Amino acid sequence: METPEPSWRRRLLVEALAVVAAPAPSQAAWVKKHGVVTDEIALDFDHVFRMAEDLVEGELLSRDALPDLRAIDSIFEQMTLDESPDRWATAALASDAGWIRVRELAQQVLAREGVGALALPDISVVR
Repeated sequence: METPEPSWRRRLLVEALAVVAAPAPSQAAWVKKHGVVTDEIALDFDHVFRMAEDLVEGELLSRDALPDLRAIDSIFEQMTLDESPDRWATAALASDAGWIRVRELAQQVLAREGVGALALPDISVVR
């Protein structure tokens, strides 16, 4: 299997961040549109977060983005360890402190990287 081009990997990261950074109503609509559960937002971020160091080394992402990306990853990890399923309910997108904080961090990363407003990406779900 070939490794995706760095610019393509950057686009995947930006798209995942766009979903994390979106207002709660937009996130809820995205989840509903694609027929996925809310934790898919965190899972998508987790997949692309693993590429962040390589993107920095390839000069496609600023090193300054890493602390915020690590903080987002840490918050999602803490949310996963929490035994309350309420944190992953669609309603939590608007009220849960973890969701609010990751949204702020993702917005900061996108702004720092010079990424303007984006439409939320479409995804293909294999069932």
